[in-house]
Amino acid sequence: MNLLPGASLTSAVLGFLAVMAWRIREGRTAVTARKILIPPMGMATGFCMFLAPAMRVPWTWAAGAFAVGALVLAEPLIRTSRLKLVGDTVMMHRSPVFFAVVVVLALVRYLARGFFDKLLTLEQTAGLFFVLAFGMIVRWRVSMYLEYRRIMGG
Repeated sequence: MNLLPGASLTSAVLGFLAVMAWRIREGRTAVTARKILIPPMGMATGFCMFLAPAMRVPWTWAAGAFAVGALVLAEPLIRTSRLKLVGDTVMMHRSPVFFAVVVVLALVRYLARGFFDKLLTLEQTAGLFFVLAFGMIVRWRVSMYLEYRRIMGG
């Protein structure tokens, strides 16, 4: 599949800007257990992509991608976002570095994609990056949920 030159970068930048706008908006509302847990559960439906043979990768590759996301890429997100009790509601308090971390993570994923595109099909690369992102999101959200429970006393 040939895209117009720059279409991939343009799509990545637009997607990134949409996610950043959503994150800023989300940061202005109270945090609930539901708001923490629903996104990874909704994202899990993306694993249906692996029903298509073109998307499939070896289990060891998927496990490696998940581990890199959960153990390496989630760490900066966890370290730069905190939940705080404000009155009787829990609010997200992000370090000023949080958005820089998100930018760096996006750049790493975008640049790594060029390397993996030489070794894998476009579909396999997309599948691996989905698994990597899922590992990152799951660990970050589990960490947030545990912090939420600690703050709420339960």
